[in-house]
Amino acid sequence: MAKLTTNDKQILEKLLQMRSGYVLNFSDRTMGEFFSDDVQLDIYHQKYNYASGSKANRMRGFWQAADDALVGRSIEKLISYIDTQVVVGNLKKEAFPDELILRARNIAQRLLGFKSAAPEPTEEEFIAKEFGDVSIDGLRLDSGIAGILVQRIEEIKRSLKAQAPLAAIFLCGSTLEGILLGVACTKPMEFNQSALSPKDKAGKVKPFHDWALNDFINVARDLNLVGEDVKKFSHALRDFRNYIHPYQQMSSGFNPDGHTAKICWQVLQAAITQLSK
Repeated sequence: MAKLTTNDKQILEKLLQMRSGYVLNFSDRTMGEFFSDDVQLDIYHQKYNYASGSKANRMRGFWQAADDALVGRSIEKLISYIDTQVVVGNLKKEAFPDELILRARNIAQRLLGFKSAAPEPTEEEFIAKEFGDVSIDGLRLDSGIAGILVQRIEEIKRSLKAQAPLAAIFLCGSTLEGILLGVACTKPMEFNQSALSPKDKAGKVKPFHDWALNDFINVARDLNLVGEDVKKFSHALRDFRNYIHPYQQMSSGFNPDGHTAKICWQVLQAAITQLSK
């Protein structure tokens, strides 16, 4: 049984909108797929059955039957899911105040064996940060890929100056993914042993080339290689590959502007700065 207090459960039930028997905007099918793909378990297994068997009760049964690490990882994944659903317009941001997200993340971090997350900067504070002239030299990446990444960073600057936000977001996302893949290749044991490493249906950690940007960000945060600010404000970057396809962009209603591009650029600069340390 996960070590959740009564207060913890109230925070999580509020976050997951469980009052009426539902969990967020999940259907029975999508909830099963989420837990199978992102948490690597069958949420509809008999051991998680509880009371009426509704989605909310299924979640309560999971908290009763699963261990701390598994519940902590599921909370992290659910917070990431909420971020994505807000970005694509399927959930409303105002339903998930920053304080609620922070408290839930602190619960997850405690269950995973970490100290509570530090107070997070506001979006305005994050955008206002000055990083100076960021350089990837301190990352000690392979010289061949480093040269390509430097070219992309220069192109991001030109895209921002030319007010081409979509191009800037694509470049920020691909550059951050390339950087994190490069760092993971220098620390394969640490990345593969993280509790947040993505796994296939057999429970085996996926090879790095099958990881999504979101996976790299979660594990890098888990390993304290990047800060909570990078994870919090990376929502637009995490799905950058989807927006490459015009029909996917249309169906998600994603219309980036200069503000979104600026946040993505700040995330990339913050990640480079933190990883270099």
